[in-house]
Amino acid sequence: MTATYGAPLNTASFMGTDYMAGMDPAQQQAYGLATQGVGSYQPYLQAAQAAQAQGAGHLGAAAGAFGGLGAYQTAAGNIASGAAGMTGPDAYKSFMSPYQTQVIDATLSEFDKQRAAGQQTIKDAAVGSGAFGGGREGAQLGQYQANSLADRAALQSSMLQSGFQNAQQAAQQNFQNQGNLYNMQRGLYDQQRGIGMSQQNLAQGYQNQMRDIYGLSDFGRRGLGGDIQALGAVGSMKQGQEQARLNALQQQRQAQAYEPYGRLSQYGAGLTGLAGGMAAPQYQAPGQSNPWQTAMSTMTGLGGLYGQMFGFGKN
Repeated sequence: MTATYGAPLNTASFMGTDYMAGMDPAQQQAYGLATQGVGSYQPYLQAAQAAQAQGAGHLGAAAGAFGGLGAYQTAAGNIASGAAGMTGPDAYKSFMSPYQTQVIDATLSEFDKQRAAGQQTIKDAAVGSGAFGGGREGAQLGQYQANSLADRAALQSSMLQSGFQNAQQAAQQNFQNQGNLYNMQRGLYDQQRGIGMSQQNLAQGYQNQMRDIYGLSDFGRRGLGGDIQALGAVGSMKQGQEQARLNALQQQRQAQAYEPYGRLSQYGAGLTGLAGGMAAPQYQAPGQSNPWQTAMSTMTGLGGLYGQMFGFGKN
């Protein structure tokens, strides 16, 4: 007994890091994915920010285009109001030539001079024929005077009619020009509005792109989290199995190391009983742990950690 109890135990045979299971390859792969996945959302975030900035720029351009529509509307309204005043029976008056009266007066004055000269010719002919002051001369002069008045009225009427037609044509042409200007202004309004709608559609497109990028980022992180959790769970299970094997081996070697003490203790207790003395306390072997329960606890903890890091299983 002295020799047995006096010999030091070789604790290295049943204690130490040799009985601690290392990380399984699946766990190592999960760890690598986890470290690589930290910050993996940054490229998606930068792309989404770029899309958001471009969308904001197009939205601002759309707001500017829509804001400029008021000027086109005002201009078109002014043209339409001006064209409305160029219709009706008196529309031609604004386009009558201010020199028409002077032209008519000058033309009629020249006509009167020429007719006066013709009247003098008749009188001179009557004097030469000895019929001056006679009935024949009076008839010729009366007919000539009537023809002159008729020709003078026709000439004046023709000039007035010509001036009216010219003014009316000018009024119609001006009304048509105003209509063309209105259509042109309206076209510019529609064009500006189309630009605004196009910019607005582009802004909406960039907004949808930004949402898609965010969705890809979430999908990628969820998928990565699922891979990490699956690898971690499988690796933890294999690690737990290995740890259970090492724990069993450790318990076996620990029992082997303490077996002489237990045997001598039982033997000493028997001798004491036979001699009628008080039995010594029985030897108690070191407590044994449940290696499988320890491994399962480790696996559950790692799986929950991966799920919290990468949001796996969340809606």
